[in-house]
Amino acid sequence: MSELRLALMSVLMNVEEADFLYLKEVTGATSGNISVQLDKLSTAGYIEIEKGFSGKRTRTICRATEVGREAFAAHFEALRTYLPPDPVR
Repeated sequence: MSELRLALMSVLMNVEEADFLYLKEVTGATSGNISVQLDKLSTAGYIEIEKGFSGKRTRTICRATEVGREAFAAHFEALRTYLPPDPVR
């Protein structure tokens, strides 16, 4: 998983939904990069993308799907295997 896709999924795991501008703000990525990565996540079934309007402006809302949440959790657990165990307290 790319660093940006991981960042996007990390954000979406902690909120019910997030709009495109918020994702851009918190990741610091360009609109083009975010669009490409959101498309990849959507194609994989990890997120849902809803496009609508807020006044005259388009608004893109993203939500992690159950499949995406499970895949992220599995990826996170796999990464944990590379970390040293917690020290005994």
